[in-house]
Amino acid sequence: MLNTARPTHGFDAANPRRRERALEDLAGGLARWRLAWALARSDITHRYRGSILGPMWLTLSTAVMLGALGFLYAKLFRIDMTDYLPWLTVSLIVWNVLNQVVSDASGSLTGAEGVIRQMPLPYSVHAMRVVMRNALIAAHNLPLIAVVFMIFGVAPSWYALLAIPGFLLMAVAGFAAALFLGMACARFRDIPPIIGSVMQVAFFVSAVIWKPEMVGHWQPYLPINPVFALMEAVRAPLMGSPGGITVWLAAIFWTGVMVVIAWAFFVRFRGRIAFWV
Repeated sequence: MLNTARPTHGFDAANPRRRERALEDLAGGLARWRLAWALARSDITHRYRGSILGPMWLTLSTAVMLGALGFLYAKLFRIDMTDYLPWLTVSLIVWNVLNQVVSDASGSLTGAEGVIRQMPLPYSVHAMRVVMRNALIAAHNLPLIAVVFMIFGVAPSWYALLAIPGFLLMAVAGFAAALFLGMACARFRDIPPIIGSVMQVAFFVSAVIWKPEMVGHWQPYLPINPVFALMEAVRAPLMGSPGGITVWLAAIFWTGVMVVIAWAFFVRFRGRIAFWV
């Protein structure tokens, strides 16, 4: 008589349990958040090893860019400097965080090739590493907002607390992007340059330098752009506005779309990541 019993150990091709393994990966990654934090700090430390100012170069370079762009575009747009520069400061810092997360997400898995091939770590640790590394970078730039607000006499309102859920939405979207783009870019190495080109276009169409009200009757349609929606969910509260229900619904919607796409790909292709990197 043939033995038709399925194996109780190892991988069963007839029952790969993809969803269960993906959930175990996420749970294991969240349980190892301290490791992701340590790796993120190590990335920053190694990037500025031997530098006198260290990570403060991030703040200095952002300050120089703000000074150059602020005076130039305030003149071009004929906007009062005291109104434009605080807005540009918040806008550019939030954009830098979002842009860097997307850029790092494309290499979240290929950049950890050595670790993936040598250690049985959850893949979600590498996605969390991207988010935490950029949170550290943002922490170096956020004090610039307080400095510029003090210089120009801008008093933050209680609406600024709404920036916290905005940052959380950005973190969730960044984590999902690190999983999805990390897998896609590991499989197809032509995707990172495409992402770079798309983000360059997004910089000019997402109200980073220009203000949303400048587009007139097109302003209500700006949340269709996911980059604008996520940025505005953080920028508007910091500038003393709740942001509007349309912006928040759009930010939640686009974050949910990214989570669903990332989860679907992670469940289906998680077992192939080690071969792709």
